[in-house]
Amino acid sequence: MFRSLLSSRVTPLGRYMSSTTTADLVVIGSGPGGYVAAIKAAQLGMKTVCVEKNATLGGTCLNVGCIPSKALLNNSYYYHMAQHDFKSRGIDVSSVTLNLEQMMNAKSTAVKALTGGIAHLFKQNKVERMDGVGYLISPTQVGVKGPGGETVVIDTKNVLIATGSDVMQFKGVDIDESTIVSSTGALSLASVPSSMVIIGAGVIGLELGSVWSRLGTQVTAVEFLTSIGGAGIDAEISKNFQRLLTKQGIKFKLGMKVLGAERNNNGGLSVSCESVKDAKKEEIPCDVLLVCVGRKPYTENLGLDTVGIVTDEKGRIPVNSKFQTSVPNVYAIGDVISGPMLAHKAEDEGILAVEGISGMPVHIDYNCVPSVIYTHPEVAWIGKNEEQLKTEGVQYTIGKFPFAANSRAKTNNETDGLVKVLADKTTDRLLGVHIIGPGAGEMINEAALAMEYGASCEDIARVCHAHPTCSEAFREANLSAYFGKAINF
Repeated sequence: MFRSLLSSRVTPLGRYMSSTTTADLVVIGSGPGGYVAAIKAAQLGMKTVCVEKNATLGGTCLNVGCIPSKALLNNSYYYHMAQHDFKSRGIDVSSVTLNLEQMMNAKSTAVKALTGGIAHLFKQNKVERMDGVGYLISPTQVGVKGPGGETVVIDTKNVLIATGSDVMQFKGVDIDESTIVSSTGALSLASVPSSMVIIGAGVIGLELGSVWSRLGTQVTAVEFLTSIGGAGIDAEISKNFQRLLTKQGIKFKLGMKVLGAERNNNGGLSVSCESVKDAKKEEIPCDVLLVCVGRKPYTENLGLDTVGIVTDEKGRIPVNSKFQTSVPNVYAIGDVISGPMLAHKAEDEGILAVEGISGMPVHIDYNCVPSVIYTHPEVAWIGKNEEQLKTEGVQYTIGKFPFAANSRAKTNNETDGLVKVLADKTTDRLLGVHIIGPGAGEMINEAALAMEYGASCEDIARVCHAHPTCSEAFREANLSAYFGKAINF
């Protein structure tokens, strides 16, 4: 039976509600884009309802993505340091052992705290949470099918679709989340496998591969392309990245196509591969196979066809510059629309979309959205890479500075990597920044701010940076780009 939800209080599904008012905005999905949009809408005075199909808020990112993976990356690196690095730093320890269960508990504690934090923020900002699967009935009605099968209808002025993405399947390989796993399963393995093959050497595969490699697994990454790191990474940075990860023990098989996987008689797996160049075949044995070939928009069963919204060939929802779909009061953000599938991109889009609904200006420069790979060392980039500038025929200058010449990196014994900046040859305007090294994920935000304000390399080079800090390497790279020479290299 259909009922109307028009109350501003948290109300269980199936309970009768007053029909005297309507909601201003219904957000379908509580991931980084959805929950941020819901909070912002409420702060702007809208009656806001956020619909979430899972038991906890936060979407893929907080529950089985960004957050748990970073917890494992951080703690696995501590374990790796205790085993291989402490002695050189004057710290003698003995009998260092891994307690994987406790490491997983620490991950879960972080996830629980952050997902619970969103629930608190919803309450604080008067965002109404609705548990269930949301779908469009009409441009002004959203149906919510609850956990018990009951359905509630929300009458609303606007709808924001923020349902995120799902793991992309790989043909011929059936994921069971036990021995053949997606990123979700790889975050919760019960024991450390002796060997792991990863299909895909992009961001997710390399991060999770680093985790298990540090914990003792022999990791082999099989990649169709001839480089690692995924879309957008600068070729020079990618080569350095591969060299450093190889040094850490990860094996790479590039230019290889995975044909399938079979189980052995001993319970293990055999992954069949073929060279893209000469079709030479190879079998790679492993205990666990991790499938990391990308993600796909979660746009099925949303009732899009009911209101006349047609997705593109990749299942994405087309939107205009204000994030409106072909139905003007139905908006979409994040992984369900075009662009990189990044949590921070979705957050910005969510804020901008609801500001647009409120009549405020809407603008985003996707060239100023950073990307980060949270391995060790970290890799981060923003703007154009060299290959893109060459393709576009843009004349540019290059500035580089190695962390081996940076005082803070030296004192921390973290000297691998460099900062590379690209600037317009005529105007000196910063066009792109590519970093591999300590704190790259933090440092890239200075580059984002500079690019957003149209800074030149000279502008950055003339800004005083605290000493000793790794960010001085960013300043020196910009000095090299505009003046031709750095000070300390």
